Amino acid sequence: MIDKNLIGYSFEPVQLAVEAGRLKFVAKALGLTDPVYSDADAACAEGYSDLLAPPTFPFMLESDALDLEALCEFFGQNVKHLLHAEQKFTYHQLICAGDQITFVKTIREIFDKKNEQLEFVVSDNTLTNQNDILCVESQTTYVFRNA
Repeated sequence: MIDKNLIGYSFEPVQLAVEAGRLKFVAKALGLTDPVYSDADAACAEGYSDLLAPPTFPFMLESDALDLEALCEFFGQNVKHLLHAEQKFTYHQLICAGDQITFVKTIREIFDKKNEQLEFVVSDNTLTNQNDILCVESQTTYVFRNA
């Protein structure tokens, strides 16, 4: 069983750079054709400071901020039993290439279903830019299979 005393625990903040090359790669992989994702001049002409990050890019920053195996071990679990159940985003400020993002993860809830065969960990995440402006709040739900 995952220790429910971990509810409210916050991991150390992690600083992450948003790189233009990566934004272009992600936009291409997602099939985004709007030049604000791939052409800095076009993005600036639209009023952005640089290339715009695709809407789900904050999840990539979360993945960068965490060592998934270490996270599972923190919960006393094995990464082989991990499923990603859900991701929610609330956007407050756009993220662009060149931003420095501070990522913070806090455990919101831990519960189980099916007589402890499935354990759920819900985390609240904040992504704040170099100007201390909250860009994104997200929520991640992990599921650990114990059966």
